[in-house]
Amino acid sequence: MFCPKCHSLMMPKRNDDGSEMLVCTKCGYIEKVGRSTVIKEKAEEKELVVIEGEESVLPKTKITCPKCGNDEAYWRLEQTRAADEPETRIYRCTKCGHTWREY
Repeated sequence: MFCPKCHSLMMPKRNDDGSEMLVCTKCGYIEKVGRSTVIKEKAEEKELVVIEGEESVLPKTKITCPKCGNDEAYWRLEQTRAADEPETRIYRCTKCGHTWREY
């Protein structure tokens, strides 16, 4: 729910007598809530891309594997942190299959 006065987010609170209310986080506006009100949170669905067995379609680069010393690996970029941070480069050795990342 949003405040009808300042349009800020209203947070649920419980009074000492057990009754529920919504309180504006900015201006302090209070609205009583009946027992039938339900607050739900909707999660976003994301599409998950899985790459199995078809590594040969990934690009290759010359980099030394820390496990076997091979000098070639497949690589891909993933956004593993916040959007304002750079991507993470993930490598998989073409010889032993060892996976490591570079930030």
